[in-house]
Formats: sequence, structure tokens, C-alpha cells
Amino acid sequence: MSRLSSFISKVCYNWEMITVFTDGSSRGNPGPGGWAAIVLRDDAVTELGGREEPTTNNRMELTAVISALESIDEGKEMAIYTDSAYVVSGITRWVKGWEKNNWQTSKKEDVLNKDLWQKMIKLSSYKVIQWKLIKGHSGTKANERCDVIATSFADNTPIVLYSGSRSRYGIDISISNDISSKKSKSKKKPYSYVSMVDGILEVHKRWEECKARVNGISGAKYKKSISPENEEEIIREFAE
Repeated sequence: MSRLSSFISKVCYNWEMITVFTDGSSRGNPGPGGWAAIVLRDDAVTELGGREEPTTNNRMELTAVISALESIDEGKEMAIYTDSAYVVSGITRWVKGWEKNNWQTSKKEDVLNKDLWQKMIKLSSYKVIQWKLIKGHSGTKANERCDVIATSFADNTPIVLYSGSRSRYGIDISISNDISSKKSKSKKKPYSYVSMVDGILEVHKRWEECKARVNGISGAKYKKSISPENEEEIIREFAE
């Protein structure tokens, strides 16, 4: 049986919808970082987490997804929820151009985090994945739990990871998503902060992190985003 036939067989006869939440955090760019993932199966929940140093927020966001994918067999269908527009836009759109251009940007520079992107592409093969972009810190309890896990690892603070039945899991797994809010930009709360220092782009969830990175750096760029879509626009603007 070919690998493709085996994949189709697994999807058809061993169907299970898996829900995944991921998040990443770093204390400085670079600096100590942590990542987190929650993998929800039909009858079980597994929390994952880890720490790296030094690292960046974007690498931790990618590592969280990669670690979740590594824990899931081929032939599975899943929905991956992340508040990182960098992850969702990258895997669903940008990687196609990067592969075509031999992993170089439009400016003929090497794509950042190439090693992680290539690993994610490989792990995504023969899995049916719905990539879901949600707004962070907006009431989605599983996303907020991932943030707690990731920041705890970044701070090197001990935290107990849950592994057990869904019925005993004390976290609400429903999705609260206000990305489509009709409020004007001027009244919207910040979604993220994007910075560019020496040609290296980073996305920050907190102003303090962005400020620490750009403060006193000649030529540094930074801008507040108010939604995942706006964050992507700024990333593209800085990358051009």
C-alpha cells in the first residue's frame, strides 16, 4: 500500500477530530522563551510545554505547533487554534513562495526560522489541518492557559502539566473570538506590536517587550496592530 493510500485509509477508518491550542512566549528577543500546546482528543487532554534559551517569540510560536504535531499520528484531522498571525499566514500562504524562491525573501535574504518552517511542513503532510487564527487574551480559556504555560517555562517557573480525561479537565475549551469586532481602529485595544531591528522582524504581545527591543536602537521600526489582519499588513509593510 502506498503512503497516500495508507493516509486515506487512516482518515476514512480511524477518524478522530483533534483540537489543538498553541502559544509561545519570550522574555526579550532573543531571550529565555517558553512554548505550550493543549491537545484535545475525543476522551483525553494532554498539555505540552518546554523552554529554550536564547530564543524569540516567533520561534516559540512555531515550536509549540511543531511539538503538538509531533504528538499526533498521520491520517488525523485537526483544528489548530493560535493567536499568531505569523504562524497561520506563514504555513497557509508564505511558505509556498519561500519554497519556490529557494527559501529567500523578495529581498534575496534568507527566510528567518527556515529550519522550523521546513519541519512544520513535513509534519503537516498527511494530516488534515484547519488553521484557526484567534485573538489572544480575549476570553478563550484554553488560549489563556497556553499563555500561562508558555510564560511559566520562559520564566523557568515550575508548572504542572495536565494529562488525563476531558471530563476532569478544568479548562473551558470553547472559543471566544472577537476578531470581527466593528469598533473603529482608534478605539480598539492593541492586538500586538511589530518591531524591526537590523532587518529582523519580531511580533510582541506586550508593549513592554517591544519597547525594550527598540529603545535606543537607531533605525528601529515598530508599530501597534489592532487585529490579526492588521498585524499581517504591518509585517508585510516592514518586510518590503
